[in-house]
Amino acid sequence: MDFGVGIASGVDGWKVAERAEALGFTHAWFYDTQMLCADVFVSMALAAVRTSRIQLATGVLVPTNRIAPAAANGFATLRKLAPGRIAFGVGTGFTARNTMGLPAMRLDDLREYVRVVQGLLAGETVQWQAEGASRTVRFLDPGGGLLAVGGRIPLHVSAFGPRARALTAAIADGWLAFVGRPSRAARDAHEMDEACRAAGRDPGTLYKTAFTMGSILADGEPADSPRARAEAGPLALSFFHGVMDGSLKVRVPDALAPAVAEYRRLYEGYEPADARYLTLHTGHFIRPRPEEERFLTAGLMRDLTTTGTAGEVVERVRGLAAAGYQQLAVCLAPGHEGAIEDWARVLERV
Repeated sequence: MDFGVGIASGVDGWKVAERAEALGFTHAWFYDTQMLCADVFVSMALAAVRTSRIQLATGVLVPTNRIAPAAANGFATLRKLAPGRIAFGVGTGFTARNTMGLPAMRLDDLREYVRVVQGLLAGETVQWQAEGASRTVRFLDPGGGLLAVGGRIPLHVSAFGPRARALTAAIADGWLAFVGRPSRAARDAHEMDEACRAAGRDPGTLYKTAFTMGSILADGEPADSPRARAEAGPLALSFFHGVMDGSLKVRVPDALAPAVAEYRRLYEGYEPADARYLTLHTGHFIRPRPEEERFLTAGLMRDLTTTGTAGEVVERVRGLAAAGYQQLAVCLAPGHEGAIEDWARVLERV
């Protein structure tokens, strides 16, 4: 397998990418969450000039954050800084849109956005819908040396539901998915393979990346230790966040129903009542809020995150490889980036 890191975009995110490269990680994925992180293209540009081998990707870019020509410009700029090392990860926008009280965008709009961005990056003249009309656009001086225009950069689509998987099978080079419970990760990979077959595509041609958060436990360390909660808790809590705002449309397992009901009582006390998302998503995928700590039980941490002893994590990663994933990307909580050292030692054993 390849191994990547997920980085909360910031002006010092390059330090994590630089260390990841030195440790042999193949990819660095930068968040595009404008109400929580710094600008993704700024963060990636800084990483581009401080690294030489690691692949740098948006993880993931949210189309409604910027118009398609601006996104194409960002990628063309990054490709100038790091030729052959830039990838286009894109999704409909869970966190980035929910932090503003918005639902995920329409898949048809995502597909159209990708078409325009890729066309512009290839140096084509394309039709772009803007302000109620179709506009003809292209980069006007592609040979001027300020941007790297021409060719294709790899496209990775974050997809969870059947329609999103069908789109991924149709247009993408890679598929991005979050994993926690091993059985669910294997089922998701199987369903993505089936989507490829339905589209007449060999599943082996789609590069599959499993994103996770986790903590490598020391001997005798409980899964709900303060360190484990800080390193992996944000992923477990994203389950509650998604259920509360309706973006995660799943049947709540019976074992989690009491905790979900308790979290809902907490959520319904957030003010203002018409913008509870402002509190709900404070620290989302960054850090647990103090009132959320009690939900991070040892059982939940083991169930929804990749938390365990070194041996347990090695077996989980081997299971992901057997299920067909080609990359494991470990998201690092801000302030706890040193966990990459633990992960590097464990991943050497896979």
